[in-house]
Amino acid sequence: MKPTNIQDPEYFHKVVDCQYACPAHTPVPEYIRLIAEEKYTEAYMINWESNVFPGVLGRTCDRPCEPACRRGRVEEEPVAICRLKRVAADHKGEVKHLMPQGPFEKNGKTIALIGGGPASLTVARDLAPLGYEIHLYDEWNKGGGMMRTQIPAFRLPIEVLDEEVNYILDMGVHTHFNTFVESMAEILDKKYDAVFVGTGAPKGRMLRIDGHEEAAENIHIGIEFLASVAFEHKESIGKKVIVLGGGNTAMDCCRTSKRLGGEEVTVVVRSPRKDMKASPWEIEDAEREDITILNNMPPKKFEVENGKLKGMWFGKVRAEYDENGKRTLIPTGEPDEFIEADDVIIAIGQDNAFPWIERDLGIDFGKWNLPVLDRVSFQSTLPHVFFGGDAAFGPENVITAVAQGHQAAISIDLFCNNKDLHDRPNPLTNLVSQKMGIHEWTYDNNIAHDLRFQVPHEDKAISLTDRKIEVELGFEQKIGFKEAQRCLNCDVQTVFSTELCIECDACVDVCPTDCITFTKNGEEEELRTRLNAPALNLSQDLYVSSDLPTHRVMIKDEDVCLHCGLCAERCPTAAWDMKKYLYNTAKTYTTDGKGSCCQ
Repeated sequence: MKPTNIQDPEYFHKVVDCQYACPAHTPVPEYIRLIAEEKYTEAYMINWESNVFPGVLGRTCDRPCEPACRRGRVEEEPVAICRLKRVAADHKGEVKHLMPQGPFEKNGKTIALIGGGPASLTVARDLAPLGYEIHLYDEWNKGGGMMRTQIPAFRLPIEVLDEEVNYILDMGVHTHFNTFVESMAEILDKKYDAVFVGTGAPKGRMLRIDGHEEAAENIHIGIEFLASVAFEHKESIGKKVIVLGGGNTAMDCCRTSKRLGGEEVTVVVRSPRKDMKASPWEIEDAEREDITILNNMPPKKFEVENGKLKGMWFGKVRAEYDENGKRTLIPTGEPDEFIEADDVIIAIGQDNAFPWIERDLGIDFGKWNLPVLDRVSFQSTLPHVFFGGDAAFGPENVITAVAQGHQAAISIDLFCNNKDLHDRPNPLTNLVSQKMGIHEWTYDNNIAHDLRFQVPHEDKAISLTDRKIEVELGFEQKIGFKEAQRCLNCDVQTVFSTELCIECDACVDVCPTDCITFTKNGEEEELRTRLNAPALNLSQDLYVSSDLPTHRVMIKDEDVCLHCGLCAERCPTAAWDMKKYLYNTAKTYTTDGKGSCCQ
């Protein structure tokens, strides 16, 4: 194998598994260390730079970082990264003065943002400090998009959302609220220099089976139901409620129904529980509120009597999987089951809907009515029109919308400056030794043995009485500190200097995971099998040194390294050093509001 090129910014980035898994590449260990130091404001700003909505995401993120967490490889539960983000948001001080402050010197370019959700707001946040005149259009009376209409207040308090949305709008964004855009042609006629479409996936799927027309008055589309509740157009529901679907929207619908008067709320899912798309913690929260979840039961028909919905019939199936994991639902032959219901909420998926975009403008659409886009730049086939968030490639989540907003903002800035949209700016990185003494580091490298701490919840006897009472209470500062101590500091890298190594193998002896091996080089597939601990995770790289005097090489399996620093403490020649790697994806502006990716 060739020596590892640690100058490649993506090498150590990939080793910081949590950050690498985050779509917005938030520097997770960096802000967790700041929380442990009670520097909540600084931790908040590290988050805000990358994910824009720390308070929102600290409550609602889908947490792709947590399954990647290295802590989860040595015990059952990863670090509570999402909830620590909330700790920073809940305990921060004044932050607005740390953000770019307007008025900004105008650059003469105007940008239209269609939709006021996380993707559009991220574009606004990134472009406004550069002097772009931003015009944001949204049909609702406030910004936030589906963060406002689809996430119930018992999960995301309105004041938290308002605060973080207003940080952006206060940068001088021209808002056109209560404005439903009916025609892209009309927007294009306004001669904006660029247009960004961040309208989400606003069309809920309907279930067209026997009885749906007769029962229409008591059948509700999930995302429409949640929006009606959010804007207080709907304040009650029947006592017996069926929710169809196994995703997070279904969990939000069933829990909202409980708060609107539903006494018997049942979620019915056609697939097995392990295939449900809802986050495990969302399922747990629903069951904590005495909501029944039934699996392997596809809907058959609505039962209507004298024009009134009486309930639904469901079949019984089992799942079989082929060698490729493809699932087939096989009827079990058991009798169909009838469940009584006064109302049924359908939450079986969302689709994109662009009836307002005329098809003769040069914007091409492909499969599933999605726009044809460049997957790097998010540029459509009409060069000055860009898409992002759910409107781009279909329903995802808030953090993905933010990540796409950052990239679209870079593309818009490049486009407006007549630059190549594929000449993307490089990430900002540094690699700094943490050595403070011979065996001392500037960070705490003791590994805490605590298991993951449980977040407290409001008593359901209280929370179920008011849909605006937040259920999760968040970590108090003391528990937040303890949870932060579980982080293994994966961004503090073990960096090896071949020229200093005397091949004493002291690092091999002291390593608690046998991740270091000195051996003869070879082809990667064969080499992985003869390390001190075979390196079986092919998705994680091996750290390979150049040739040592004995013609051996040092191999470190990055997959199982705990970043404990024992190798560096034990090494008599300082051939190992602990160096903090800070990786920030490029944005269109610097934190002081100056600069551009085009400068």
